Amino acid sequence: MSIELNHTIVHTRDKDVSARFLAEILDLPVGAEWGPFLPVVLSNGVTLDFVDIGTGEIQPQHYAFLVGDAEFDAAFAHIRQAGLTYYADPFHQQLGEINHDFGGRGVYFQDPNGHNMELMTVPYGTAPAH
Repeated sequence: MSIELNHTIVHTRDKDVSARFLAEILDLPVGAEWGPFLPVVLSNGVTLDFVDIGTGEIQPQHYAFLVGDAEFDAAFAHIRQAGLTYYADPFHQQLGEINHDFGGRGVYFQDPNGHNMELMTVPYGTAPAH
């Protein structure tokens, strides 16, 4: 038996806006709504199921996406075209920069609900960090 992540739920104020935001950055389709969820399907089959939580407080989460160099270039272009604030680090200290950790590239930005989104071209721990 293998164990794989199948889906995770992303709390939102407006699932349509949030799902489309991420889908546009990553050039992915938004799936068909089912029940209260609006999914964005990643290439490995994992879904991010966006759901509105009403008036409750949203606890920001971290979502990291491993992308190829071409996908990074396209997504980073979308981030800049949208005028989004981005950082080289998860603590948002290196404004307007990307990182080159482990010999790749990475960037952090927030979605409309304050979730910390990360794009990286090389998984952590594969080479010395710079």
